[in-house]
Amino acid sequence: MKKLIIHLFFMVACNYTQVKKSSSLNKNSIIGTWKMIYAETIENDSLKVKELSNTSFIKIINKTHFSFFNQEYNSTKNYYSGAGTYTLNKNNYTETLQYTTVAQIKNHQFSFLIELKGDTLIQSGIEKVEAAGINRKIIEKYLKIN
Repeated sequence: MKKLIIHLFFMVACNYTQVKKSSSLNKNSIIGTWKMIYAETIENDSLKVKELSNTSFIKIINKTHFSFFNQEYNSTKNYYSGAGTYTLNKNNYTETLQYTTVAQIKNHQFSFLIELKGDTLIQSGIEKVEAAGINRKIIEKYLKIN
């Protein structure tokens, strides 16, 4: 019983530390160049993990704007990108996608929770745009490269 209480105390303390770390995010802590190392999408009860072995997905964040681009290695096919402004309030990160070739998502706001663990940025949330037929949960992990 004593071991169980100690274990529970330890788990609560770790969770408190994670919440405390997440709540202290600021724009300076997310500024940089980030390379996607993992991405999953849950849509209609189906899990899809992004294949990253032959593609590069980069996200760049400065004080006011973000941009992202994806392209297959050694190819000009399947290139896509987007950019816009963002807001950050503690760990609530909202992107306004102002630059895209997809009309239905232009100027749409996407809200996410973000967390920093060392040099890894974790972004999760619901992407929902009825006009584009998008309704999915995403989890993305990025490694800071700059």
